[in-house]
Amino acid sequence: MADVGEHAPDFTLSSDEGGDITLSKLRGKKVVLYFYPKDDTPGCTIQACDFRDAAPSFAGVDAVVLGVSADSVASHRTFRAKYDLNFPLLADESHEVAEAYGVWKEKSMYGRKFMGIERSTFLIDEKGDVERVWRNVKPKGHAGMLAELLGA
Repeated sequence: MADVGEHAPDFTLSSDEGGDITLSKLRGKKVVLYFYPKDDTPGCTIQACDFRDAAPSFAGVDAVVLGVSADSVASHRTFRAKYDLNFPLLADESHEVAEAYGVWKEKSMYGRKFMGIERSTFLIDEKGDVERVWRNVKPKGHAGMLAELLGA
């Protein structure tokens, strides 16, 4: 599980933009790595649109926003196009990255238990270390709070 002060687990995941994104290749920039449960669901849509709307603030402080879920690249492309998202969505279909970050959890809905992603955000500094962690976040307003924290 990734925690504050630790080196962020490196990964390479397929992006909806085509090709792969490798975390370690983003050194020198802050990375806002947010994990969300599922494309095109109410909470995830609110959260993604908040990040979309806050994107100019993140660019102003040279921070990269990456959204990660267990959905496929095709699902990400549809979701991104539908809401005009302006940052990459990464496909973690095997949930290996979610597990490395400690966000692959047992969840419960309507009495049914299942494994899924706990909505969480990691702020990774320019050296690749975890600077801050927010677990089980609320979708609305989280992106704005992060932008403000970064002084954007």
